[in-house]
Amino acid sequence: MSFTLIQQATPRLHRSELAVPGSNPSLFEKAAKGGADVIFLDLEDAVAPDDKEQARKNIIQGLNDIDWGNKTMMIRINGLDTHYAYRDVVDVLENCPRLDMILIPKVGVPQDVYAIDMLVTQIEQFKKYEKKIGLELLIETALGMANVEAIAQASPRTEAMSFGVADYAASTRARTVGIGGPHPDYGVLTDKDDNDKRDYHWGDPWHYALSRMMVACRAYGLRPIDGPFGDFSDPDGYLAAAKRGAVLGFEGKWAIHPSQVDLANQVFTPSEAEVTKAQRIVEAMKQAAKEGKGAVSLDGRLIDIASIRQAEALLNKAKAMGM
Repeated sequence: MSFTLIQQATPRLHRSELAVPGSNPSLFEKAAKGGADVIFLDLEDAVAPDDKEQARKNIIQGLNDIDWGNKTMMIRINGLDTHYAYRDVVDVLENCPRLDMILIPKVGVPQDVYAIDMLVTQIEQFKKYEKKIGLELLIETALGMANVEAIAQASPRTEAMSFGVADYAASTRARTVGIGGPHPDYGVLTDKDDNDKRDYHWGDPWHYALSRMMVACRAYGLRPIDGPFGDFSDPDGYLAAAKRGAVLGFEGKWAIHPSQVDLANQVFTPSEAEVTKAQRIVEAMKQAAKEGKGAVSLDGRLIDIASIRQAEALLNKAKAMGM
Protein backbone atom coordinates (compact mmCIF):
# COMPACT_ATOMS: atom_id res chain seq x y z
CA MET A 1 0.00 0.00 0.00
CA SER A 2 1.32 3.42 -0.91
CA PHE A 3 1.94 5.94 1.84
CA THR A 4 -0.32 8.25 -0.21
CA LEU A 5 -3.90 7.64 0.86
CA ILE A 6 -6.72 8.84 -1.39
CA GLN A 7 -10.01 10.02 0.09
CA GLN A 8 -12.89 8.02 -1.37
CA ALA A 9 -15.87 9.85 -2.86
CA THR A 10 -19.22 10.05 -1.10
CA PRO A 11 -20.66 6.53 -1.39
CA ARG A 12 -23.89 6.28 -3.37
CA LEU A 13 -25.75 3.45 -5.01
CA HIS A 14 -25.00 4.03 -8.70
CA ARG A 15 -25.92 0.91 -10.68
CA SER A 16 -28.22 2.71 -13.10
CA GLU A 17 -28.24 6.33 -14.22
CA LEU A 18 -31.38 7.36 -16.10
CA ALA A 19 -31.37 10.30 -18.49
CA VAL A 20 -34.61 12.32 -18.56
CA PRO A 21 -35.07 15.37 -20.85
CA GLY A 22 -35.82 18.52 -18.89
CA SER A 23 -38.05 19.68 -21.73
CA ASN A 24 -40.45 16.77 -21.19
CA PRO A 25 -41.81 17.02 -17.62
CA SER A 26 -44.45 14.40 -18.39
CA LEU A 27 -41.66 11.83 -17.92
CA PHE A 28 -40.66 13.03 -14.46
CA GLU A 29 -43.27 11.15 -12.42
CA LYS A 30 -42.57 7.89 -14.24
CA ALA A 31 -38.85 8.27 -13.62
CA ALA A 32 -39.46 8.98 -9.93
CA LYS A 33 -41.43 5.74 -9.59
CA GLY A 34 -38.90 3.67 -11.55
CA GLY A 35 -35.92 1.66 -10.32
CA ALA A 36 -33.03 3.93 -11.31
CA ASP A 37 -30.52 4.68 -8.56
CA VAL A 38 -29.52 8.01 -10.13
CA ILE A 39 -31.58 10.30 -12.35
CA PHE A 40 -30.18 13.21 -14.29
CA LEU A 41 -32.62 15.77 -15.61
CA ASP A 42 -31.04 16.95 -18.83
CA LEU A 43 -30.58 20.54 -19.92
CA GLU A 44 -27.99 19.82 -22.60
CA ASP A 45 -28.18 17.48 -25.60
CA ALA A 46 -31.80 16.40 -25.14
CA VAL A 47 -33.09 19.98 -25.11
CA ALA A 48 -33.38 22.23 -28.16
CA PRO A 49 -31.92 25.76 -27.84
CA ASP A 50 -35.34 27.42 -27.86
CA ASP A 51 -36.48 25.14 -25.02
CA LYS A 52 -33.53 25.64 -22.63
CA GLU A 53 -35.16 28.26 -20.42
CA GLN A 54 -38.45 26.39 -20.11
CA ALA A 55 -36.61 23.14 -19.40
CA ARG A 56 -34.82 24.87 -16.52
CA LYS A 57 -38.19 25.96 -15.10
CA ASN A 58 -39.58 22.44 -15.55
CA ILE A 59 -36.68 20.95 -13.62
CA ILE A 60 -36.98 23.44 -10.76
CA GLN A 61 -40.68 22.68 -10.39
CA GLY A 62 -40.14 18.94 -10.74
CA LEU A 63 -37.36 18.75 -8.16
CA ASN A 64 -39.47 20.70 -5.68
CA ASP A 65 -42.89 19.15 -6.26
CA ILE A 66 -42.23 15.46 -6.99
CA ASP A 67 -41.35 12.83 -4.40
CA TRP A 68 -38.11 11.35 -5.73
CA GLY A 69 -37.66 9.06 -2.75
CA ASN A 70 -34.06 8.15 -1.97
CA LYS A 71 -32.84 8.54 -5.53
CA THR A 72 -29.75 10.62 -6.24
CA MET A 73 -30.97 13.62 -8.24
CA MET A 74 -28.70 15.33 -10.71
CA ILE A 75 -28.90 17.84 -13.53
CA ARG A 76 -26.77 17.84 -16.65
CA ILE A 77 -25.88 21.43 -17.37
CA ASN A 78 -24.97 22.82 -20.77
CA GLY A 79 -21.37 23.02 -21.88
CA LEU A 80 -19.06 25.61 -20.40
CA ASP A 81 -18.60 27.06 -23.88
CA THR A 82 -22.28 28.11 -24.00
CA HIS A 83 -24.13 31.01 -22.39
CA TYR A 84 -26.59 28.60 -20.78
CA ALA A 85 -24.28 26.90 -18.29
CA TYR A 86 -24.04 29.50 -15.53
CA ARG A 87 -27.81 30.02 -15.41
CA ASP A 88 -28.31 26.24 -15.29
CA VAL A 89 -26.21 26.11 -12.14
CA VAL A 90 -27.45 29.31 -10.48
CA ASP A 91 -31.18 28.98 -11.17
CA VAL A 92 -31.52 25.30 -10.30
CA LEU A 93 -29.16 25.15 -7.33
CA GLU A 94 -30.49 28.33 -5.69
CA ASN A 95 -34.07 27.07 -5.91
CA CYS A 96 -33.73 23.30 -5.40
CA PRO A 97 -32.38 22.03 -2.07
CA ARG A 98 -33.31 18.53 -3.28
CA LEU A 99 -30.51 18.54 -5.88
CA ASP A 100 -27.66 16.17 -5.04
CA MET A 101 -25.21 16.38 -7.95
CA ILE A 102 -24.32 18.25 -11.14
CA LEU A 103 -23.19 16.47 -14.31
CA ILE A 104 -20.66 18.54 -16.26
CA PRO A 105 -20.51 17.62 -19.96
CA LYS A 106 -17.46 17.57 -22.23
CA VAL A 107 -14.91 18.16 -19.49
CA GLY A 108 -11.60 18.77 -21.24
CA VAL A 109 -9.25 20.23 -18.62
CA PRO A 110 -9.20 20.44 -14.79
CA GLN A 111 -10.08 24.14 -14.98
CA ASP A 112 -13.53 23.22 -16.32
CA VAL A 113 -14.26 21.45 -13.04
CA TYR A 114 -12.71 24.25 -10.99
CA ALA A 115 -15.03 26.80 -12.60
CA ILE A 116 -18.20 24.93 -11.64
CA ASP A 117 -16.81 24.11 -8.19
CA MET A 118 -16.25 27.81 -7.53
CA LEU A 119 -19.76 28.73 -8.65
CA VAL A 120 -21.38 25.96 -6.61
CA THR A 121 -19.38 26.89 -3.51
CA GLN A 122 -20.52 30.50 -3.70
CA ILE A 123 -24.17 29.45 -4.06
CA GLU A 124 -23.93 27.04 -1.13
CA GLN A 125 -22.45 29.78 1.05
CA PHE A 126 -25.07 32.32 -0.06
CA LYS A 127 -27.99 29.93 0.51
CA LYS A 128 -26.44 28.50 3.70
CA TYR A 129 -26.88 24.96 2.41
CA GLU A 130 -25.51 22.25 4.66
CA LYS A 131 -25.58 19.57 1.96
CA LYS A 132 -22.52 19.52 -0.27
CA ILE A 133 -23.31 19.19 -3.97
CA GLY A 134 -21.35 16.45 -5.74
CA LEU A 135 -20.04 16.47 -9.29
CA GLU A 136 -20.04 13.86 -12.02
CA LEU A 137 -17.71 14.53 -14.94
CA LEU A 138 -18.56 13.42 -18.45
CA ILE A 139 -15.45 12.40 -20.37
CA GLU A 140 -16.46 12.53 -24.02
CA THR A 141 -13.65 14.19 -25.97
CA ALA A 142 -10.10 13.35 -26.93
CA LEU A 143 -8.95 16.32 -24.84
CA GLY A 144 -10.82 15.05 -21.80
CA MET A 145 -9.39 11.56 -22.15
CA ALA A 146 -5.86 12.93 -22.60
CA ASN A 147 -6.26 14.85 -19.32
CA VAL A 148 -8.40 12.33 -17.45
CA GLU A 149 -5.97 11.74 -14.56
CA ALA A 150 -5.61 15.46 -13.86
CA ILE A 151 -9.37 15.98 -14.23
CA ALA A 152 -10.02 13.25 -11.67
CA GLN A 153 -8.07 15.31 -9.10
CA ALA A 154 -9.57 18.70 -9.96
CA SER A 155 -12.13 19.02 -7.16
CA PRO A 156 -12.98 17.33 -3.85
CA ARG A 157 -16.62 17.57 -4.96
CA THR A 158 -16.08 15.08 -7.76
CA GLU A 159 -17.71 11.73 -7.06
CA ALA A 160 -17.91 10.00 -10.42
CA MET A 161 -16.93 10.01 -14.07
CA SER A 162 -18.94 8.67 -16.96
CA PHE A 163 -17.92 7.87 -20.51
CA GLY A 164 -19.77 9.69 -23.29
CA VAL A 165 -19.14 7.34 -26.17
CA ALA A 166 -21.04 9.20 -28.92
CA ASP A 167 -19.25 12.54 -28.61
CA TYR A 168 -15.99 10.72 -27.91
CA ALA A 169 -16.34 8.85 -31.20
CA ALA A 170 -16.97 12.14 -33.00
CA SER A 171 -14.01 13.76 -31.28
CA THR A 172 -11.63 10.96 -32.22
CA ARG A 173 -13.11 10.57 -35.74
CA ALA A 174 -13.89 6.94 -34.97
CA ARG A 175 -16.02 4.87 -37.33
CA THR A 176 -19.19 3.83 -35.57
CA VAL A 177 -22.39 2.02 -36.43
CA GLY A 178 -24.19 2.73 -33.16
CA ILE A 179 -23.79 4.45 -29.81
CA GLY A 180 -21.77 2.25 -27.46
CA GLY A 181 -21.85 -0.87 -29.58
CA PRO A 182 -19.13 -2.83 -31.37
CA HIS A 183 -18.05 -2.40 -35.00
CA PRO A 184 -17.75 -5.28 -37.48
CA ASP A 185 -14.40 -3.97 -38.74
CA TYR A 186 -12.85 -3.97 -35.25
CA GLY A 187 -11.82 -7.57 -34.83
CA VAL A 188 -9.09 -10.17 -34.96
CA LEU A 189 -8.58 -12.78 -37.68
CA THR A 190 -7.14 -16.03 -36.39
CA ASP A 191 -4.45 -18.06 -38.10
CA LYS A 192 -5.56 -20.83 -40.42
CA ASP A 193 -6.40 -24.15 -38.86
CA ASP A 194 -5.61 -27.55 -40.34
CA ASN A 195 -8.42 -27.10 -42.85
CA ASP A 196 -7.25 -23.64 -43.90
CA LYS A 197 -10.21 -22.04 -42.11
CA ARG A 198 -9.92 -18.81 -40.17
CA ASP A 199 -12.23 -17.37 -37.53
CA TYR A 200 -13.02 -13.70 -37.07
CA HIS A 201 -13.68 -12.38 -33.55
CA TRP A 202 -15.18 -8.97 -32.94
CA GLY A 203 -13.49 -6.75 -30.36
CA ASP A 204 -14.62 -3.83 -28.22
CA PRO A 205 -13.41 -0.56 -29.80
CA TRP A 206 -14.11 1.31 -26.54
CA HIS A 207 -12.01 -0.93 -24.33
CA TYR A 208 -9.00 1.38 -24.10
CA ALA A 209 -11.04 4.49 -23.32
CA LEU A 210 -13.14 2.70 -20.72
CA SER A 211 -10.09 1.14 -19.10
CA ARG A 212 -8.17 4.41 -18.93
CA MET A 213 -11.09 6.30 -17.40
CA MET A 214 -11.77 3.48 -14.94
CA VAL A 215 -8.16 3.46 -13.74
CA ALA A 216 -8.22 7.24 -13.22
CA CYS A 217 -11.42 6.89 -11.20
CA ARG A 218 -10.17 4.07 -9.01
CA ALA A 219 -6.80 5.75 -8.48
CA TYR A 220 -8.46 8.90 -7.13
CA GLY A 221 -11.45 7.48 -5.27
CA LEU A 222 -14.20 8.10 -7.83
CA ARG A 223 -17.03 5.93 -9.17
CA PRO A 224 -16.54 4.91 -12.84
CA ILE A 225 -19.86 4.81 -14.72
CA ASP A 226 -20.26 3.44 -18.24
CA GLY A 227 -22.18 5.64 -20.64
CA PRO A 228 -25.07 5.11 -23.06
CA PHE A 229 -25.97 2.23 -25.33
CA GLY A 230 -28.02 3.80 -28.08
CA ASP A 231 -30.16 0.93 -29.35
CA PHE A 232 -32.76 0.53 -26.60
CA SER A 233 -34.55 -2.08 -28.73
CA ASP A 234 -31.54 -4.40 -28.22
CA PRO A 235 -31.52 -5.56 -24.59
CA ASP A 236 -29.01 -8.31 -25.31
CA GLY A 237 -26.58 -5.78 -26.76
CA TYR A 238 -27.05 -3.56 -23.72
CA LEU A 239 -26.47 -6.46 -21.33
CA ALA A 240 -23.29 -7.47 -23.15
CA ALA A 241 -21.93 -3.92 -22.96
CA ALA A 242 -22.88 -3.58 -19.29
CA LYS A 243 -21.22 -6.89 -18.42
CA ARG A 244 -17.99 -5.83 -20.13
CA GLY A 245 -18.01 -2.69 -18.02
CA ALA A 246 -18.73 -4.61 -14.84
CA VAL A 247 -15.81 -6.96 -15.48
CA LEU A 248 -13.48 -3.96 -15.89
CA GLY A 249 -14.59 -2.49 -12.56
CA PHE A 250 -17.40 -0.08 -13.42
CA GLU A 251 -20.10 0.53 -10.82
CA GLY A 252 -22.99 1.25 -13.15
CA LYS A 253 -24.21 2.29 -16.57
CA TRP A 254 -26.39 4.95 -18.14
CA ALA A 255 -29.92 4.18 -19.24
CA ILE A 256 -31.27 6.37 -22.03
CA HIS A 257 -34.62 4.56 -21.90
CA PRO A 258 -36.54 3.24 -18.86
CA SER A 259 -36.34 -0.29 -20.27
CA GLN A 260 -32.58 -0.25 -19.69
CA VAL A 261 -32.78 0.53 -15.96
CA ASP A 262 -33.62 -2.99 -14.79
CA LEU A 263 -30.93 -4.40 -17.08
CA ALA A 264 -28.29 -2.16 -15.48
CA ASN A 265 -29.49 -3.01 -11.98
CA GLN A 266 -29.36 -6.68 -12.87
CA VAL A 267 -25.76 -6.56 -14.07
CA PHE A 268 -24.37 -4.36 -11.30
CA THR A 269 -26.15 -6.05 -8.39
CA PRO A 270 -23.97 -8.76 -6.83
CA SER A 271 -25.51 -12.22 -6.87
CA GLU A 272 -26.33 -14.15 -3.70
CA ALA A 273 -23.46 -16.49 -4.52
CA GLU A 274 -21.03 -13.55 -4.73
CA VAL A 275 -22.26 -12.12 -1.44
CA THR A 276 -21.98 -15.51 0.26
CA LYS A 277 -18.45 -15.98 -1.05
CA ALA A 278 -17.45 -12.51 0.15
CA GLN A 279 -18.81 -13.30 3.61
CA ARG A 280 -16.81 -16.53 3.68
CA ILE A 281 -13.64 -14.66 2.67
CA VAL A 282 -14.09 -12.14 5.48
CA GLU A 283 -14.68 -14.91 8.00
CA ALA A 284 -11.69 -16.91 6.74
CA MET A 285 -9.41 -13.88 7.08
CA LYS A 286 -10.69 -13.17 10.59
CA GLN A 287 -9.78 -16.71 11.54
CA ALA A 288 -6.37 -16.37 9.86
CA ALA A 289 -5.72 -13.16 11.81
CA LYS A 290 -6.47 -14.97 15.07
CA GLU A 291 -3.93 -17.60 14.08
CA GLY A 292 -1.33 -14.99 13.11
CA LYS A 293 -1.48 -15.75 9.39
CA GLY A 294 -1.36 -13.15 6.61
CA ALA A 295 -2.99 -15.41 4.05
CA VAL A 296 -5.21 -18.47 4.01
CA SER A 297 -6.53 -21.00 1.51
CA LEU A 298 -10.24 -21.08 0.73
CA ASP A 299 -11.73 -23.56 -1.74
CA GLY A 300 -8.23 -24.32 -3.01
CA ARG A 301 -7.36 -20.68 -3.72
CA LEU A 302 -5.11 -18.22 -1.94
CA ILE A 303 -6.91 -15.50 0.01
CA ASP A 304 -4.87 -12.49 1.16
CA ILE A 305 -5.38 -8.88 2.21
CA ALA A 306 -6.26 -7.82 -1.35
CA SER A 307 -9.02 -10.43 -1.38
CA ILE A 308 -10.52 -9.13 1.81
CA ARG A 309 -10.60 -5.57 0.46
CA GLN A 310 -12.54 -6.77 -2.57
CA ALA A 311 -14.88 -8.79 -0.37
CA GLU A 312 -15.55 -5.89 1.98
CA ALA A 313 -16.26 -3.55 -0.94
CA LEU A 314 -18.78 -6.02 -2.36
CA LEU A 315 -20.45 -6.48 1.03
CA ASN A 316 -20.74 -2.72 1.52
CA LYS A 317 -22.38 -2.46 -1.88
CA ALA A 318 -24.78 -5.30 -1.07
CA LYS A 319 -25.67 -3.63 2.21
CA ALA A 320 -26.53 -0.41 0.37
CA MET A 321 -28.91 -2.41 -1.80
CA GLY A 322 -30.57 -3.96 1.25
CA MET A 323 -29.24 -7.43 0.49
